[in-house]
Amino acid sequence: MLTEFLSVLQHSIVYQAALIYFAAYPIATSILWITTALMFRVRWERPGREVDAQPGLLPAASVLVPAHNEEAVIARSVRAMLAMDYPDFEVIVVDDGSTDGTVAALAELGEDAKLRVVRKLANEGKAMALNDALPLARGEIVLILDADAEPEPDLLRQMAPHFASARVAAVTGNPRVRNTSTFLARLQSIEFSSIVSLLRRSQRIWGRIVTVSGVVAAFRRSALLDVGGFSPEMPTEDIELTWKLQKRFYDVRYEPRAVCWMTVPASYRGLWKQRLRWARGLMQVLHKHRDVMAHWKYRRMWPVYVESSLSTLWALCFVVLTTIWTVSWAAGLPPVGASPIPNLWGMTIGTLCLAQLSIGTLIDRRYDRSILAMLPYAVWYPIVYWMFLSLGTVLSLHWLFRRPTRTPVRWNTQRTGSAA
Repeated sequence: MLTEFLSVLQHSIVYQAALIYFAAYPIATSILWITTALMFRVRWERPGREVDAQPGLLPAASVLVPAHNEEAVIARSVRAMLAMDYPDFEVIVVDDGSTDGTVAALAELGEDAKLRVVRKLANEGKAMALNDALPLARGEIVLILDADAEPEPDLLRQMAPHFASARVAAVTGNPRVRNTSTFLARLQSIEFSSIVSLLRRSQRIWGRIVTVSGVVAAFRRSALLDVGGFSPEMPTEDIELTWKLQKRFYDVRYEPRAVCWMTVPASYRGLWKQRLRWARGLMQVLHKHRDVMAHWKYRRMWPVYVESSLSTLWALCFVVLTTIWTVSWAAGLPPVGASPIPNLWGMTIGTLCLAQLSIGTLIDRRYDRSILAMLPYAVWYPIVYWMFLSLGTVLSLHWLFRRPTRTPVRWNTQRTGSAA
């Protein structure tokens, strides 16, 4: 009975369409991302295109750092922030109801005129912490950094010149992985070069970006206020804010020279929780902003909405087809369209995937010299990561059809050292 059902299923039109889409999507997107990212590289990253703004043209900046239970990393990160080379800036750390020694760690930094610490007794989440601190910021530019972020000294100098254009509301930076001592962290290091950074370059060519980086992003203060600040009810306030700004026709840019070092999850459990939250957040943003597809005035956002939807559909195909193939093999029925020996489609997908990973790594090597040493780990990315991330996307699909609650999304950071 089972084998008969599987045989009928695998010869159905729906199954055949899923097979074609499963093979065609990564091929088409790899070619698209590689070519458009190279266009960005040629246009904006050529030698001699670096911006060297004069101090008198650099507006005041406020660095907002939301923190909850960040005792292990906060002192080191804030020291790096205070050491930035910029003529006029302040650092405001918002302690959001920490129950560890976060405040004590900040006190050990001593007195610094550029540093202010705001204590909140209740944990209300990252978005609420940022909204509460925004009225205290005096800078025209508001730089949001995670509590484990260590910016390069010239970060603000690289981002600030973009705001000379009145249309620019946000500039996202280039987060790099600091704790590359584990296999999982090295895979994420490859990911941030070959997937995240490459895709942001591509989206900049398209004209719209899916999301700024939650780790490092700078905003025009007036634009933040114009769209109502951060959305406390959204688990990924960075994605939501990016869409709100672009729906108000602001420009959001990517600056690869704005390098910031971060700590990524070193355990599968920590990474799973993070990516599940990211997937849920994207689903809720797609639900909330589905109206962009119904209005011509939002046409420049159509590519990012369609691409996000197609990637979600591909993840669903990946999980469902893999499940069918596994059951078929277990039942003794060789599945249609799947072979343990690499075939033409499999080799094409694998080759383009490795080409994308290699090109992304080579482009970003000027910002992170250690990234070349991570390139051998790229062969594991499609094997380990694709299923890992696709499963998280599928498990979050139900959020695509649910309205976000009005309850603020709280965080519960639990670090066990700098590599946590």
